[in-house]
Amino acid sequence: MKRLRLFAAPLFALWMGVLSSSAVAEEVSINAWLMRLHEASRHRTYTGTFVVSAAGQMASARIWHVCDGDQQVERVESLSGTPRATFRRNDEVVTFFPESKVAVTENRESLGLFPNLLKSNTAGIGDHYQMKLVGSERIAGLDAEVVQLLPKDTLRYGYRVWSEKRSGLVVQLQTLDPDGKVLEQAAFSELQLDAPVNKAKLTQMMAATDGYRVERRDLQKTTAKAQGWDMAKAVPGFKPMGCYTRPVALLAGAAGRAEQTMQWMFSDGLATVSLFVEAFDVRRHSREGATELGGATRTHTRRLDAWWITAVGEAPAPTLALFVQGLERKK
Repeated sequence: MKRLRLFAAPLFALWMGVLSSSAVAEEVSINAWLMRLHEASRHRTYTGTFVVSAAGQMASARIWHVCDGDQQVERVESLSGTPRATFRRNDEVVTFFPESKVAVTENRESLGLFPNLLKSNTAGIGDHYQMKLVGSERIAGLDAEVVQLLPKDTLRYGYRVWSEKRSGLVVQLQTLDPDGKVLEQAAFSELQLDAPVNKAKLTQMMAATDGYRVERRDLQKTTAKAQGWDMAKAVPGFKPMGCYTRPVALLAGAAGRAEQTMQWMFSDGLATVSLFVEAFDVRRHSREGATELGGATRTHTRRLDAWWITAVGEAPAPTLALFVQGLERKK
């Protein structure tokens, strides 16, 4: 399951008041509206319980979020599935698994914390989505404006967003297929704005790794070109977000040589797609083509000579096919 997502902005002061429906519909660009939502996710302190539902399954978690200047600190504790608690301080992330006594630490570049709808600070979102005011509803006891983001082509999904009227904080988000069917939904079932969250206590809990085996899973920043890859043809609207390598398990007969897998990330500002490239292994890689993981997430795989390519993202299957077919080896 994924988390609800939002994006960042320099126009916070402009948006502090309550927006009228006409202002949203007529005067405000999609980028400025999204900027307001992201600022709410960064600058408000809150606690709440959110529920994610997709493909007939549900997952819930409890979140504590606090902002102190430029420092964002949050704790997300799962209420379903495998027990775990994830702490984030800006881009530093620690996830505790109490049953196995493992703590995984990593750095994740991110424009924002939960909720995080947007993935890139791009001005071209309006080229591929249009914004439509739907109305207003009450969610988790709060008055919310409802806005729909409609894709202008078939390469991406649509979204329906509920944002709290005074702050702009997203309280519910749906991902929609081309027919308007809800593929995935994430929503607060309970939310307390301006809650008394103690940043120092969260920071102490994040550092309390005694009794846990700490595993470091840092990605190494690189470029696709440096790894010998390029896109023969760009997928419309999707721009590169970053490229990383990570070590994978040793392959039998590799004489102790660790293999690397490459992750090349793309975004149109809302949707993200990751291209994973690794050495082909007949024992692990067999079925090429599209796979539905549930909800809005799809995969598409392809063998290219000695390489296995996997596209993963919240995008229609034809979009992922364009990514795997467009990737080409340069050296």
